Amino acid sequence: MGDNTPMDEFCGSTFWDVNATWWTVDPDFTICFEQTVLVWAPCAFFWAFVLIDFWYLKASLDRNIPWNKLNIGKVLFNVGLIIITALDLIMAFVKKGEADIPIYPVDIWTPVIKLATFIMLLIFIPLNRKYGVQTSGCQFLFWLFLVIFSIPRCRTEARMHQERSDIINSQNATPHDFSWETYQFCSFFIFFTFSVLMLILNCFADRLPRQTKYKRGPKEIPELSASFLSRITYSWFDKMALKGYRNPLEEKDLWDLRPQDSCKEVMPTFAYYWNKNVRKNYRRMANAQETKAQFSNGKVSFENPQKNGKKKGMASIMPPIYKSFGGIFLFGSFFKLITDVLTFAQPQVLSLIIGYVEDYQTNPQPEWKGIMYSILLFVLASAQTFILAQYFHRMFIVGLRIRTALINCIYRKALRISNAARKSSTVGEIVNLMAVDAQRFMDLTTYLNMLWSAPLQIALALYFLWQQLGPSVLAGLAVMIIMIPLNGFIASRIKTYQIRQMKYKDERVKLMNEVLSGIKVLKLYAWEPSFEKQVLDIRDKEIATLRATAYLNASTSFLWSCAPFLVSLVTFATYVLSDEANQLSVSKALVSISLFEIMRLPLAVMPMLMVDIVETQVSVKRINKFLNSEELDPDNVQHDSSKPHPMTIENGHFSWGDEDELTLKNINMEVRKQNLVAIVGTVGSGKSSVIQAFLGEMEKISGTVNTVGKMAYVPQQAWIQNATVRDNILFGKAYDRKRYNQVIDACALRTDIEILSAGDRTEIGEKGINLSGGQKQRISLARAVYSNADLYLLDDPLSAVDSHVGKHIFEEVLGPKGMLAKKTRVLVTHGITFLPQADNIYVMKMGEISESGTYSELLRNRGAFADFLMQHLQEGEAEAEEIDQIKRQLSQTDPALIAPFEKAILLARTESLSDSISVTSADSLMGGSLRRRNKRQDSYDSTASAASLKKKQELEGKLIEIEKSQTGGVDFSVYKHYIKSVGIFLSVATLVLNFVFQAFQIGSNLWLTQWSNDKEVEHNTDKRNMYLGVYGAFGFGQVGLTYFASLCGSLAGLQCSRTMHNVLLHANLRWPMELFDTTPLGRIVNRFSKDIDTIDNVLPFNIRFVLSQIYMVLATIVVISISTPIFLAVIVPIAFIYYFAQRFYVATSRQLMRLESVSRSPIYSHFGETVTGVSTIRAYTVEERFIEESDSKVDKNQVCKYPSLIANRWLAVRLEMVGNLIILFASLFAVLGGQTNPGLVGLSVSYALQVTQTLNWLVRMSSDIETNIVSVERIKEYGETKQEAPWELESDKKHPKNWPEGGRVEFKDFQVRYREGLDLVLRGVTFNITGGEKVGIVGRTGAGKSSLTLALFRIIEAAGGKIMIDGIDIATMGLHMLRSRLTIIPQDPVLFSGSLRSNLDPFEVKTDDEIWKALELSHLKAFAKSLTAGLNHEISEGGENLSVGQRQLVCLARALLRKTKVLILDEATAAVDLETDDLIQKTIRSEFKECTVLTIAHRLNTIMDSDKVIVLDKGQITEFASPTELLGDPKSAFYSMAKDANLV
Repeated sequence: MGDNTPMDEFCGSTFWDVNATWWTVDPDFTICFEQTVLVWAPCAFFWAFVLIDFWYLKASLDRNIPWNKLNIGKVLFNVGLIIITALDLIMAFVKKGEADIPIYPVDIWTPVIKLATFIMLLIFIPLNRKYGVQTSGCQFLFWLFLVIFSIPRCRTEARMHQERSDIINSQNATPHDFSWETYQFCSFFIFFTFSVLMLILNCFADRLPRQTKYKRGPKEIPELSASFLSRITYSWFDKMALKGYRNPLEEKDLWDLRPQDSCKEVMPTFAYYWNKNVRKNYRRMANAQETKAQFSNGKVSFENPQKNGKKKGMASIMPPIYKSFGGIFLFGSFFKLITDVLTFAQPQVLSLIIGYVEDYQTNPQPEWKGIMYSILLFVLASAQTFILAQYFHRMFIVGLRIRTALINCIYRKALRISNAARKSSTVGEIVNLMAVDAQRFMDLTTYLNMLWSAPLQIALALYFLWQQLGPSVLAGLAVMIIMIPLNGFIASRIKTYQIRQMKYKDERVKLMNEVLSGIKVLKLYAWEPSFEKQVLDIRDKEIATLRATAYLNASTSFLWSCAPFLVSLVTFATYVLSDEANQLSVSKALVSISLFEIMRLPLAVMPMLMVDIVETQVSVKRINKFLNSEELDPDNVQHDSSKPHPMTIENGHFSWGDEDELTLKNINMEVRKQNLVAIVGTVGSGKSSVIQAFLGEMEKISGTVNTVGKMAYVPQQAWIQNATVRDNILFGKAYDRKRYNQVIDACALRTDIEILSAGDRTEIGEKGINLSGGQKQRISLARAVYSNADLYLLDDPLSAVDSHVGKHIFEEVLGPKGMLAKKTRVLVTHGITFLPQADNIYVMKMGEISESGTYSELLRNRGAFADFLMQHLQEGEAEAEEIDQIKRQLSQTDPALIAPFEKAILLARTESLSDSISVTSADSLMGGSLRRRNKRQDSYDSTASAASLKKKQELEGKLIEIEKSQTGGVDFSVYKHYIKSVGIFLSVATLVLNFVFQAFQIGSNLWLTQWSNDKEVEHNTDKRNMYLGVYGAFGFGQVGLTYFASLCGSLAGLQCSRTMHNVLLHANLRWPMELFDTTPLGRIVNRFSKDIDTIDNVLPFNIRFVLSQIYMVLATIVVISISTPIFLAVIVPIAFIYYFAQRFYVATSRQLMRLESVSRSPIYSHFGETVTGVSTIRAYTVEERFIEESDSKVDKNQVCKYPSLIANRWLAVRLEMVGNLIILFASLFAVLGGQTNPGLVGLSVSYALQVTQTLNWLVRMSSDIETNIVSVERIKEYGETKQEAPWELESDKKHPKNWPEGGRVEFKDFQVRYREGLDLVLRGVTFNITGGEKVGIVGRTGAGKSSLTLALFRIIEAAGGKIMIDGIDIATMGLHMLRSRLTIIPQDPVLFSGSLRSNLDPFEVKTDDEIWKALELSHLKAFAKSLTAGLNHEISEGGENLSVGQRQLVCLARALLRKTKVLILDEATAAVDLETDDLIQKTIRSEFKECTVLTIAHRLNTIMDSDKVIVLDKGQITEFASPTELLGDPKSAFYSMAKDANLV
């Protein structure tokens, strides 16, 4: 050896011998290489990454793993290895010294390096034990590499041993001293055995640590104690997948959250950096008043950016996010870098394989090389699979943590934000910060690395392409670059169309919402067709927009599919045409195509990423604005206990955040201990503001406010949580039965609770939807009383309750003998009844206190207070009793007045508590301004009537049927239904077009390989041009086909969504009323919004995608089988594995997604609730509890979210391994099968390389289809529900045109019930009304009054007997015939958004004159004339921009326009003031003289002049005679009612 390298001298033998290693049939490494590089490489790897292991030790939350077999085994084997390595070192000196063999550096250095590494590993075993680290990836990989790299030496040692024994055994052996070699042989194999054992031990994780920061429950997530091997393969998730496959997962099957992802761990870090950032931003102002980020007892506090002086700039959330979560993110990015590099290794290996096959005929390479290439390809692909999975996993974790941090940060801020700042945005907008903006971060983190990764991939691809094809690449690149703005342009067009479609969708859903809210009225008026037409008109516009989008989408997919093809065509054409010498070889063609494929994704992602980043930028701005907004000044209220009185305001000036506008001026108020102080005044005089000032909710301009003691607050509009009644009252306090019952009785809630289906465990809907206004108010009061505070601030708690109840509550709770007698209380009130019992009264006027004193003092003053009293009396709102009361008080008589009230209280209890429609509905006669009354209206919600509701609830416990969350798979019938809706032609066309497209694609690729295999092309330009031409033709065929295939798919989807919507709408409007009563409105609207949207936008895309992927997979199998038929044998087992992975995944993932979306909405609704009730929460100082609730809801959502992300990774790893096996077998068979056609082989391998992604997508998308097809199922289900009787019948034409002419109404033994299985509401009612009679119907609540009208209109169908009108049985006619010939003025005036005109005459059949006439008669003419738009005046949703009285008059106008022989008047209760009521009565008496009028009366005075009175009781007629006759009989029920109403 002439030129010795340093390494040769280091070993004393050759270091690298190409002929022994590469150019040979039997490859081997030199001994020197085996003893240096192959030992040093794993050690170097370990030392390089040892820092990560130290980081894990530092970050671990656990401590102290007990000694066990596993770690003791590790110690023993490790010590064994150290001993052997030390022996090697000693023996090298001893043996070589004896035998006079020179000692080379290798004999010393290799053992020394090994020794150092093993000692380091040994140190880690007790360290890992102490710090509770159960597994280490770095160490596992070290042992793996060590074992793999030792394998060549095993072979060498075994061979040399064989040679030695041959020498010894041979006859003419010169005696050799082999002792050193024999020692090396033995020591190496012992070393190898121990290494293998260590590798096996490192496959398992250590035992659970004894001390953990967080308690580990039985449902602990297995990932925490999974070994490294199990973590990278996700095999710890198998249990869950299996469980989900066997039966649908439920919440109890889920694991606990990993502690490091929980709010408790994420928040402190984030808060620390946020506070630091805030301080940095505001440092200069605040002369270095630094405070540390406080984590007192696990609570996290955020600093207020506003606190320290004036702003320098906004504190942004970005720096804290980088600092808190940047570490993991960078670690993930490192993985991404590795996979990007590995991606480009694949085409290189591909070209080696093609080269191997090309040489097969001329100059065959040794077979081991081919096998090595195949295995190399497989190893590359697998490494990429595992690393990519880890990368995505890391990114998801970062995304989740950022979302957690932001949600909690926003939540904490919302509890402290000042009122002015809160008013600047709606509750919806604030909730959106959480729902949309925080979510957007999470979606972005996964793709954020594409910012550097995409340009990197494109650059690398170009570099490798340049090597293949030289400058011609630029032509292809130019095409790609031209595509980008084109795509961008189309994308922006699509965006505008999408916005337009959203607009139409919102309009349609809004209209549907109104239709469904007012469905009862629509049915009574027979107006459904008009509204059906309106909805369909909007839908047509929407479909038109969708069609436009479909064409655009087809163009994008057209650009997409032709991009790679055009690029390759242009590049190859430029390449072969630019220079005669350029020939297309197989490897050039195929490697270039696979490189173009790699570029395709980053190019696609870039524009999308830009848009996403811009959107996230907007989100960041919005969140920053919110987090930087003003907070309530904690110094608004002092708590100085040295002051004499518990509550005082001195010289207070307050505003609602606008500096210039003072709401309260010169307020001086003191509340003595245990006193009751009343605040009175007209509307808007600042009474409530005083209460807010005490709470510190108002901006204090000057003066001092002082409160000492615990607060309780009852707001004017009760704030009710979506929880049980009991939880609402306890409000986080412990349950004390005795006190609780006392409170319930005092607040008159006992009867209400008895009515509720599940007593006080009944869940109250959002915003207290299933309670009346009075019940909400009383619950809110009960909460305050139960909290047992020192100071009570009561903001008009008696406004929404009947006077009797109010009296009861005052005596039992607020008054001198009530539960709160020993407390300090401030009461804002409108009732004058209770004022004499107040210790002190403050009269507010224009934001100032005009006078104060006791009741008698104020009366003597004859000031504002006396005016207030007089005004109150003149308004005529007070009941007779109340007036007497005041008169007596004025005469200052003794308190012996309580006796007459006992009766009233009893009466009130039996009658008016149960619901809001009591007979002499005290509500309507209550004091308080009109504005307050209108609020009470909503207590009568859209149920048929409170009584029927009560019955239903008793019957069913829960009124609303729980929505079925679909579980398990979807019926095939649903798919059949979908295909039927699409239509056979379009379905077949879509399938065929996709098939032909795929055929063309395979064709063009086969043609390319044919061309590159053809050796004649080099000399024959014509032939070359022919190849190029056909290739181009194939390509353009492809391009045209994709356009049509995509278009066909989109149009098919449209056709379907059109059919489905129309069927749904048609069926829904024809539902019987009972279905609307039991189905919540939101659920029906959901069908019209979300499910239709899914069918419009999501499903067609999914189905198109899946089709193309299926064809893609088939194409791959076809191509591979053409080149290597034996491959078909492997397909079957692989397909099996694939199928099982897919089934397991779909079952589990679908359920997890459902659970996740179910657990997500509580976060937002709880937040929305908090934002609305924030002043109550602050008053009771329970912010911490609410923060904890929010945190636990976020954690609960993560519990569902995390496994579903893992399920994705689990699947990806499994499927990609299946794909990698396909790669392995395709390349192995190609190499071993003696293939001669390099083009085909290359093609089959490059197809195999793509198949992994395709398989992955296929499962994802097919599971998406299964998730989304549920929408079809749900719509199908609604379309097949039972319908009411037909609207029109042929027989209707036989009835007289102007039926009913006479207006005779007769009931014959009529019975009716609300729904199957319920009791009868009318039990055999018989009476006869002659034409033109005026009849009043009276009866207590629940007697069946409303049921009578509903039966007349056949809203509820007869259960027996019949109703005849003018001698025709109404059951024999079409519903519209019947309903359009009767007139009703319904109880609640329902208006629809649209013009005033469309509200009166939706079918546009009346002339303007007729309409004006009706308006004049209904006293609306003046109002309508005053409107600029006149009859076209836009009415807002629900008639919000008219007063309640005006709405009632509009209903009257409707009746006048229709004017038929029979009028039903369902009298309004609390809506109308006396004036309007008189107008309505007058008009009816004059205009409907000849008609039969049935009045359902709630106030008896309206029917005193009717011809007859029907008294109903429990569904039967008890009295039927003229009012005078009944009043003459003191025993009659009618008489007693009249007496109660003070009419006799």
